[in-house]
Amino acid sequence: MITINRLSLAEAQLLIEGASKQEQKIGVPMCISVVDESGTPIAFTRMDGGKVTSATIALDKAYTAAAARKATHEYNEACVPGSLAFGIHTEVGGRLSVVGGGLPVVVDGEVVGGIGLSSGTPAQDMECAQAGIDYFLQRHDT
Repeated sequence: MITINRLSLAEAQLLIEGASKQEQKIGVPMCISVVDESGTPIAFTRMDGGKVTSATIALDKAYTAAAARKATHEYNEACVPGSLAFGIHTEVGGRLSVVGGGLPVVVDGEVVGGIGLSSGTPAQDMECAQAGIDYFLQRHDT
Protein backbone atom coordinates (compact mmCIF):
# COMPACT_ATOMS: atom_id res chain seq x y z
CA MET A 1 0.00 0.00 0.00
CA ILE A 2 1.22 3.51 -0.83
CA THR A 3 0.39 6.57 1.21
CA ILE A 4 0.32 9.78 -0.82
CA ASN A 5 0.40 13.29 0.57
CA ARG A 6 -1.24 15.89 -1.62
CA LEU A 7 -2.59 19.40 -1.44
CA SER A 8 -6.18 19.96 -0.39
CA LEU A 9 -8.49 22.45 -2.07
CA ALA A 10 -8.09 24.82 0.91
CA GLU A 11 -4.30 24.62 0.58
CA ALA A 12 -4.50 25.21 -3.17
CA GLN A 13 -6.56 28.31 -2.47
CA LEU A 14 -3.85 29.55 -0.06
CA LEU A 15 -1.29 29.20 -2.85
CA ILE A 16 -3.50 31.18 -5.21
CA GLU A 17 -4.14 33.82 -2.55
CA GLY A 18 -0.42 34.33 -1.93
CA ALA A 19 0.42 34.47 -5.63
CA SER A 20 -2.48 36.88 -6.20
CA LYS A 21 -1.20 39.26 -3.55
CA GLN A 22 2.15 39.49 -5.35
CA GLU A 23 0.46 39.75 -8.74
CA GLN A 24 -1.48 42.76 -7.45
CA LYS A 25 1.73 44.38 -6.15
CA ILE A 26 3.47 44.15 -9.50
CA GLY A 27 0.32 45.02 -11.45
CA VAL A 28 0.36 42.12 -13.90
CA PRO A 29 -2.89 40.12 -14.12
CA MET A 30 -2.02 36.42 -14.06
CA CYS A 31 -3.45 33.00 -14.67
CA ILE A 32 -2.68 30.77 -11.67
CA SER A 33 -2.96 26.99 -11.62
CA VAL A 34 -2.45 24.62 -8.70
CA VAL A 35 -2.20 20.85 -9.15
CA ASP A 36 -1.70 17.87 -6.84
CA GLU A 37 1.46 15.75 -6.76
CA SER A 38 0.41 13.89 -9.92
CA GLY A 39 -0.21 17.07 -11.90
CA THR A 40 -4.01 16.81 -11.68
CA PRO A 41 -5.65 20.26 -11.40
CA ILE A 42 -7.07 21.32 -8.03
CA ALA A 43 -7.68 25.05 -8.49
CA PHE A 44 -7.32 27.70 -11.16
CA THR A 45 -7.98 31.41 -11.46
CA ARG A 46 -7.60 33.88 -14.28
CA MET A 47 -7.35 37.44 -13.08
CA ASP A 48 -9.23 40.08 -15.04
CA GLY A 49 -6.85 40.85 -17.89
CA GLY A 50 -4.93 37.56 -17.69
CA LYS A 51 -3.95 36.41 -21.17
CA VAL A 52 -6.19 33.80 -22.78
CA THR A 53 -3.27 31.60 -23.82
CA SER A 54 -1.81 31.84 -20.33
CA ALA A 55 -4.56 29.63 -18.91
CA THR A 56 -3.13 26.56 -20.66
CA ILE A 57 0.46 27.64 -20.08
CA ALA A 58 -0.11 28.06 -16.31
CA LEU A 59 -1.62 24.58 -16.11
CA ASP A 60 1.29 23.04 -18.02
CA LYS A 61 3.81 24.83 -15.80
CA ALA A 62 2.09 23.52 -12.65
CA TYR A 63 1.84 20.04 -14.18
CA THR A 64 5.54 19.99 -15.03
CA ALA A 65 6.62 21.23 -11.61
CA ALA A 66 4.55 18.64 -9.73
CA ALA A 67 4.79 15.58 -11.95
CA ALA A 68 8.48 16.03 -12.79
CA ARG A 69 9.28 17.37 -9.30
CA LYS A 70 11.35 20.13 -10.84
CA ALA A 71 10.94 23.86 -11.39
CA THR A 72 10.24 24.71 -14.99
CA HIS A 73 13.17 27.13 -15.16
CA GLU A 74 15.47 24.21 -14.26
CA TYR A 75 14.28 22.42 -17.38
CA ASN A 76 14.91 25.61 -19.32
CA GLU A 77 18.54 25.60 -18.22
CA ALA A 78 18.95 21.96 -19.30
CA CYS A 79 16.94 22.12 -22.53
CA VAL A 80 19.61 23.51 -24.84
CA PRO A 81 21.02 22.05 -28.06
CA GLY A 82 23.70 19.51 -27.29
CA SER A 83 22.27 18.69 -23.86
CA LEU A 84 20.88 15.22 -23.26
CA ALA A 85 17.68 16.94 -22.05
CA PHE A 86 17.25 18.95 -25.25
CA GLY A 87 13.74 18.41 -26.56
CA ILE A 88 12.24 17.44 -23.20
CA HIS A 89 9.51 20.02 -23.78
CA THR A 90 8.17 17.89 -26.64
CA GLU A 91 7.54 14.93 -24.35
CA VAL A 92 4.22 14.02 -22.68
CA GLY A 93 2.31 15.43 -25.63
CA GLY A 94 4.16 18.73 -25.35
CA ARG A 95 2.93 19.34 -21.79
CA LEU A 96 6.36 19.66 -20.18
CA SER A 97 7.07 23.36 -19.83
CA VAL A 98 10.56 24.81 -19.90
CA VAL A 99 9.37 28.39 -19.31
CA GLY A 100 9.95 29.87 -15.85
CA GLY A 101 6.90 30.15 -13.60
CA GLY A 102 6.21 26.59 -12.48
CA LEU A 103 7.39 25.47 -9.04
CA PRO A 104 6.89 22.25 -7.09
CA VAL A 105 5.19 22.64 -3.70
CA VAL A 106 7.32 20.83 -1.13
CA VAL A 107 6.26 20.02 2.43
CA ASP A 108 8.63 18.14 4.73
CA GLY A 109 10.86 17.28 1.77
CA GLU A 110 8.02 15.77 -0.27
CA VAL A 111 6.44 17.21 -3.41
CA VAL A 112 2.72 17.52 -2.66
CA GLY A 113 1.74 19.61 -5.68
CA GLY A 114 2.74 22.34 -8.06
CA ILE A 115 1.90 25.93 -8.88
CA GLY A 116 2.15 27.53 -12.28
CA LEU A 117 1.68 31.14 -13.32
CA SER A 118 1.57 32.80 -16.69
CA SER A 119 0.85 36.21 -18.24
CA GLY A 120 3.90 38.14 -17.08
CA THR A 121 7.51 37.69 -18.01
CA PRO A 122 9.03 34.40 -16.84
CA ALA A 123 10.75 36.31 -14.01
CA GLN A 124 7.42 37.86 -12.93
CA ASP A 125 5.69 34.47 -13.14
CA MET A 126 8.45 32.92 -11.01
CA GLU A 127 8.25 35.74 -8.47
CA CYS A 128 4.50 35.31 -8.03
CA ALA A 129 4.73 31.51 -7.89
CA GLN A 130 7.32 31.77 -5.13
CA ALA A 131 5.14 34.29 -3.29
CA GLY A 132 2.30 31.76 -3.41
CA ILE A 133 4.50 29.05 -1.93
CA ASP A 134 5.88 31.37 0.76
CA TYR A 135 2.35 32.44 1.75
CA PHE A 136 1.21 28.82 1.85
CA LEU A 137 4.16 27.66 3.96
CA GLN A 138 3.61 30.49 6.48
CA ARG A 139 0.04 29.33 7.02
CA HIS A 140 0.45 25.56 6.61
CA ASP A 141 0.24 23.37 9.70
CA THR A 142 3.38 21.25 9.75
